[in-house]
Amino acid sequence: MSTKPVEAGDLKEGSFVVIDGEPCRVMEIERSKTGKHGSAKVRIVAVGVFDGVKRTLIVPSDARVESPVVRKFVGQVLAVTGDTLQVMSLEDYSTFEAPMPDDPDVRAKIEPGIEVEVWEIMGRHKVMRTVKR
Repeated sequence: MSTKPVEAGDLKEGSFVVIDGEPCRVMEIERSKTGKHGSAKVRIVAVGVFDGVKRTLIVPSDARVESPVVRKFVGQVLAVTGDTLQVMSLEDYSTFEAPMPDDPDVRAKIEPGIEVEVWEIMGRHKVMRTVKR
């Protein structure tokens, strides 16, 4: 299960939503009042977790939207090859590849042997930060 249904009116800034098949973090929400002939609308502005693209979704506040399930865990960097990292999960010792993080501060600290916080969203991985042990 990589997504779960939620009501659009229940979303808050900082929560996650799927727009155009891409997991996004909600940046702002505008709620309009119920009109004479319809339901209240919600305007959601969100930024893609993996691609950084800004997306907008306008739906009735009682509409069901998909929210991605975010699994956070610690992994150890095994190898750095260009813009790709080979990471081993410290939960089940499985290995996978993840793109190099965008943040220059995190990028500077990444080297084989270092532990990182990894987010798994909809079957894709993203290294968020380094972990102090």
